[in-house]
Amino acid sequence: MVSRDTSENRAPEHVQSLARGLSVIRAFDSEHPALTLAEVARATGLTRAAARRFLLTLADLGYVRTDGRFFTLTPRVLELGYAYLSSMSLPEVAQPHLERLVAEVHESASVAVLDQEDVVYVARVATSRIMRVTINIGTRFPAHVTSMGRVLLAWLPPAELDAYFTRAQLRRHTSRTLTSPIQLRAELDRVRAQGWAMVDQELEEGLRSLAAPIRDSTGQVVAAVNVSTHASRTTPESARRDLLPSLLATAARIETDLHATGTPRFHGRLPS
Repeated sequence: MVSRDTSENRAPEHVQSLARGLSVIRAFDSEHPALTLAEVARATGLTRAAARRFLLTLADLGYVRTDGRFFTLTPRVLELGYAYLSSMSLPEVAQPHLERLVAEVHESASVAVLDQEDVVYVARVATSRIMRVTINIGTRFPAHVTSMGRVLLAWLPPAELDAYFTRAQLRRHTSRTLTSPIQLRAELDRVRAQGWAMVDQELEEGLRSLAAPIRDSTGQVVAAVNVSTHASRTTPESARRDLLPSLLATAARIETDLHATGTPRFHGRLPS
C-alpha cells in the first residue's frame, strides 16, 4: 500500500490535490482490493475527511464503487493505464515474436518494463497457468525476484541502481529469495556479464524463468523478454540448453523490428 509523501520540495506547478487523489487509487492493490475509509486514510496519510472527499469524487467519476463500508476500484481505472500502453510501440511489435517463441518452446513468454521497484507486464502469451496468481497486461511483481526485473536492474545506470537499493524493500517470497543487497548486486553483475538472467523459484515455489534484455537503437536496455516454466518440467541446465537460445533469438528479433519502426516511446521505465 502507498505511504504518505512528506516531501516539501515540490515544484510550484505541483498540484497537491491531484497527487492525493492518485495516492487514493494507488492504495488499492492485489493484497488490498477492498478498503474501508479508515484504511484508505491510514494508507495515504490523509485525514478521514479528505479521504472521504476523494473516494466520493472517484465514485462520482466511476473509478470507485462502495457498498457503504468497503470501497473497491472499478474496471474504469484501467483507462488510466491503457492510454499509456496504447501509445507504446513495444507491445504491438513484441506480440508476434512472443507467439513464435511460445510455439517453439511450449512455455509462457512475456515482455515487461521497469516502474520504480516493480516490473510491469506490457505483452504476454501464456500456455498454461503455472503461478497462483493470474498474470495479465499491467501485472506487477517486485523486480528483485523476477528474471525480467534482474535484467532491467542490471542495466540501470549506477546512480539509478544505487537509488533503487535505497528505496527497495527486498522482501522474501520463498526460501530461495535473495534479500541481501550485496548478493543481489553480485547477481546483477553476473547477469550483465552473461547477457541474460535466470531466477529459480525466488518469486514462487516451482516457478523458473529466464529473461533477456531488449535494446533500442542506441543500445539502451528499454525492456526485457522472458520465458517461464514450472520446475517440474525443467532443470536449470535443461532450461539453459532448451529455452535460452530461442529466448535470445526472440530478443534479437524484437530489437530488429523496434529499430525498424523507430525508438520506443519510453526508456525502460514507466513514467512516474
